[in-house]
Amino acid sequence: MTPTPRAPSPAQAAALGPAGARGLFRSGLAVPTSGYAAGYTQANLIALPRDLAFDFLLFAQRNPKPCPVLDVTEPGEVSASIFGGDLRTDLPAYRVYTDGVLTAEATDVREVWRDDLVAFLIGCSFTFETPLLEAGIPVRHLETGSNVPMYRTDRPCRPAGRLSGPLVVSMRPVPADRVADAVRITSRYPAVHGAPVHVGDPAGLGIADLGRPDFGSPVDVRPGEVPVFWACGVTPQAAVMASRPEFAIAHAPGHMAVTDVRDSAHQVP
Repeated sequence: MTPTPRAPSPAQAAALGPAGARGLFRSGLAVPTSGYAAGYTQANLIALPRDLAFDFLLFAQRNPKPCPVLDVTEPGEVSASIFGGDLRTDLPAYRVYTDGVLTAEATDVREVWRDDLVAFLIGCSFTFETPLLEAGIPVRHLETGSNVPMYRTDRPCRPAGRLSGPLVVSMRPVPADRVADAVRITSRYPAVHGAPVHVGDPAGLGIADLGRPDFGSPVDVRPGEVPVFWACGVTPQAAVMASRPEFAIAHAPGHMAVTDVRDSAHQVP
C-alpha cells in the first residue's frame, strides 16, 4: 500500500502547480485546498445524472452568485477543458449523495462514477484569497490551518425544475477598516462569487451561531473585525439535500478541484 503523502508546508503548497497539487490529492492527501497552487482557480464539483443536467444549468443561471459555472462536461467524461486531471480521483475528498442523503465520503469515486453523470465545475471563493492576502487583508482560516466556515442561510435560491434549496455562504472575518477594500477586490472576480452578499450581523442571514458552521470549521471573529459573507459553491449540495435527486457526487466542502486556469483569467477591471 502506498503511504499517504505528508501535507506540504503552506509555502510549499502555494508554490505547487495544478498538476502537482492534483498528484498529491490523487495519492491520498485529503486536506482543504485553500492556499494550494496560489494563482490558479479552484472550483466546486457537482456531478448529476444527465436527465437532471438541464435543471441544474437553469438553477445556476437563476442563482449566479452561488453557482457561477466555469465548465460542464459531456455525460461520463472524467476531465474538463479547465481541469486536466481525473475528476474521480484528483480532488482531495468527495461526498456521495443517494436520494439527497449523504451516503459516503471518499478520496476516490471511480467505483461509483456513472456513465450518465454530467460534471459541473463551479467558481470558488478560494480563488480571490490570494488577492486579499496581497492587499494585506488577513484570511483567518489560512492563518489557523483550518477549513473555511460555511453556513446555510434562510435565503432561498430561485428554484429551477426539480431543484430548490437555500443559499450557502462562506465567512471571513475582516478588519472593519478594510471591509470596503475586501468588497472592492472580490467584486473584480464575479466568476468566483464576486462581492459579498452580506456584511455584519449574521442574524441578517438567519445564522444563529457563527461558532457552529454547517460545513467547514469555526474561526474567531476578533475585536475590531466584521464577519463578511460570500455566496458559496456548496449551495448545489444544499439543493441536492433539499431536492433529493436519486444520485449525485460532489466535492467535500473546502476540498476543491484545482484547475489549470489562472486567477487573472477571471479578473475584470
